[in-house]
Amino acid sequence: MADFSYRWRDPVTDDEMSDLVRSHGGEPVPGWWNGIRRHSLGWVTARDGAGTLVGFVNVAWDGGAHAFLLDTKTRGTHQHRGIGTAVVRLAVLHARAAGCEWLHVDFVPELGQFYFGACGFRPTEAGLIRLNDQGS
Repeated sequence: MADFSYRWRDPVTDDEMSDLVRSHGGEPVPGWWNGIRRHSLGWVTARDGAGTLVGFVNVAWDGGAHAFLLDTKTRGTHQHRGIGTAVVRLAVLHARAAGCEWLHVDFVPELGQFYFGACGFRPTEAGLIRLNDQGS
Protein backbone atom coordinates (compact mmCIF):
# COMPACT_ATOMS: atom_id res chain seq x y z
CA MET A 1 0.00 0.00 0.00
CA ALA A 2 1.28 3.43 -0.89
CA ASP A 3 2.25 5.92 1.76
CA PHE A 4 0.13 9.04 2.03
CA SER A 5 0.76 12.22 3.96
CA TYR A 6 -2.13 13.99 5.68
CA ARG A 7 -1.98 17.66 6.60
CA TRP A 8 -4.17 20.34 8.13
CA ARG A 9 -4.34 23.60 6.13
CA ASP A 10 -1.79 22.37 3.61
CA PRO A 11 -1.50 24.84 0.70
CA VAL A 12 -3.76 23.72 -2.15
CA THR A 13 -4.13 25.42 -5.52
CA ASP A 14 -7.37 25.85 -7.41
CA ASP A 15 -5.86 23.80 -10.25
CA GLU A 16 -5.17 20.90 -7.86
CA MET A 17 -8.76 21.02 -6.60
CA SER A 18 -10.10 21.08 -10.16
CA ASP A 19 -7.94 18.08 -11.04
CA LEU A 20 -9.17 16.17 -7.97
CA VAL A 21 -12.82 16.88 -8.81
CA ARG A 22 -12.25 15.87 -12.44
CA SER A 23 -10.51 12.63 -11.37
CA HIS A 24 -13.78 11.01 -10.37
CA GLY A 25 -16.03 12.45 -13.03
CA GLY A 26 -16.98 15.76 -11.42
CA GLU A 27 -17.22 19.08 -13.20
CA PRO A 28 -14.88 21.56 -11.51
CA VAL A 29 -15.82 25.22 -11.21
CA PRO A 30 -12.76 27.39 -11.99
CA GLY A 31 -11.87 29.66 -9.07
CA TRP A 32 -14.07 27.74 -6.62
CA TRP A 33 -11.35 26.91 -4.10
CA ASN A 34 -9.76 30.36 -4.26
CA GLY A 35 -13.16 31.87 -3.47
CA ILE A 36 -14.18 29.72 -0.51
CA ARG A 37 -10.92 28.93 1.27
CA ARG A 38 -11.09 32.12 3.39
CA HIS A 39 -14.42 30.96 4.88
CA SER A 40 -12.97 27.72 6.21
CA LEU A 41 -11.83 26.80 9.68
CA GLY A 42 -9.40 24.59 7.79
CA TRP A 43 -9.11 21.61 5.49
CA VAL A 44 -7.30 18.32 5.35
CA THR A 45 -5.29 17.13 2.38
CA ALA A 46 -3.94 13.70 1.52
CA ARG A 47 -0.99 13.50 -0.86
CA ASP A 48 0.80 10.56 -2.37
CA GLY A 49 4.57 10.15 -2.40
CA ALA A 50 4.84 12.30 -5.53
CA GLY A 51 2.91 15.14 -3.86
CA THR A 52 -0.27 14.66 -5.90
CA LEU A 53 -3.47 15.64 -4.11
CA VAL A 54 -5.38 12.36 -3.62
CA GLY A 55 -7.82 13.32 -0.85
CA PHE A 56 -9.46 16.38 0.64
CA VAL A 57 -12.13 17.60 3.04
CA ASN A 58 -13.09 21.19 3.88
CA VAL A 59 -14.21 22.26 7.37
CA ALA A 60 -16.43 25.33 7.28
CA TRP A 61 -17.70 26.83 10.52
CA ASP A 62 -19.90 29.45 12.12
CA GLY A 63 -17.03 30.94 14.14
CA GLY A 64 -18.20 29.18 17.28
CA ALA A 65 -19.63 25.81 18.24
CA HIS A 66 -20.62 24.44 14.82
CA ALA A 67 -18.36 23.10 12.10
CA PHE A 68 -19.45 21.57 8.81
CA LEU A 69 -17.73 18.97 6.63
CA LEU A 70 -17.92 19.85 2.97
CA ASP A 71 -16.51 18.47 -0.25
CA THR A 72 -14.99 15.22 0.97
CA LYS A 73 -13.11 13.92 -2.06
CA THR A 74 -10.79 11.06 -2.92
CA ARG A 75 -9.06 10.79 -6.30
CA GLY A 76 -10.90 8.25 -8.44
CA THR A 77 -7.86 5.98 -8.77
CA HIS A 78 -7.28 6.00 -4.99
CA GLN A 79 -10.74 5.23 -3.62
CA HIS A 80 -11.37 2.40 -1.12
CA ARG A 81 -7.92 2.72 0.48
CA GLY A 82 -9.00 4.53 3.66
CA ILE A 83 -8.00 8.00 2.46
CA GLY A 84 -11.48 9.50 2.84
CA THR A 85 -11.82 8.09 6.35
CA ALA A 86 -8.38 9.42 7.30
CA VAL A 87 -9.06 12.98 6.09
CA VAL A 88 -12.40 13.04 7.94
CA ARG A 89 -10.81 11.75 11.16
CA LEU A 90 -8.13 14.44 11.02
CA ALA A 91 -10.82 17.07 10.34
CA VAL A 92 -12.70 15.88 13.45
CA LEU A 93 -9.56 16.26 15.59
CA HIS A 94 -8.88 19.79 14.35
CA ALA A 95 -12.50 20.93 14.69
CA ARG A 96 -12.48 19.65 18.28
CA ALA A 97 -9.13 21.35 18.98
CA ALA A 98 -10.57 24.63 17.66
CA GLY A 99 -13.30 24.45 20.31
CA CYS A 100 -16.17 23.38 18.08
CA GLU A 101 -18.86 21.41 19.88
CA TRP A 102 -20.61 19.94 16.85
CA LEU A 103 -19.48 18.68 13.45
CA HIS A 104 -22.24 18.43 10.85
CA VAL A 105 -22.24 16.64 7.51
CA ASP A 106 -24.86 16.03 4.87
CA PHE A 107 -24.60 13.51 2.08
CA VAL A 108 -26.48 11.41 -0.45
CA PRO A 109 -27.95 8.16 0.95
CA GLU A 110 -25.40 5.91 -0.77
CA LEU A 111 -22.64 7.48 1.37
CA GLY A 112 -24.36 6.60 4.66
CA GLN A 113 -22.16 3.57 5.28
CA PHE A 114 -19.05 5.72 4.89
CA TYR A 115 -20.16 8.55 7.20
CA PHE A 116 -22.09 6.46 9.76
CA GLY A 117 -19.91 3.36 9.67
CA ALA A 118 -16.33 4.34 8.86
CA CYS A 119 -16.37 7.91 10.21
CA GLY A 120 -18.59 7.58 13.29
CA PHE A 121 -21.30 10.14 12.52
CA ARG A 122 -24.74 9.54 13.99
CA PRO A 123 -28.06 10.03 12.22
CA THR A 124 -29.98 13.15 13.18
CA GLU A 125 -33.01 14.98 11.96
CA ALA A 126 -32.30 18.05 9.90
CA GLY A 127 -34.11 20.43 7.63
CA LEU A 128 -33.31 21.62 4.15
CA ILE A 129 -34.66 24.24 1.78
CA ARG A 130 -33.63 24.06 -1.87
CA LEU A 131 -32.87 27.65 -2.80
CA ASN A 132 -32.46 27.09 -6.51
CA ASP A 133 -35.14 25.00 -8.24
CA GLN A 134 -33.08 24.64 -11.41
CA GLY A 135 -31.69 21.20 -12.06
CA SER A 136 -32.35 18.05 -10.07
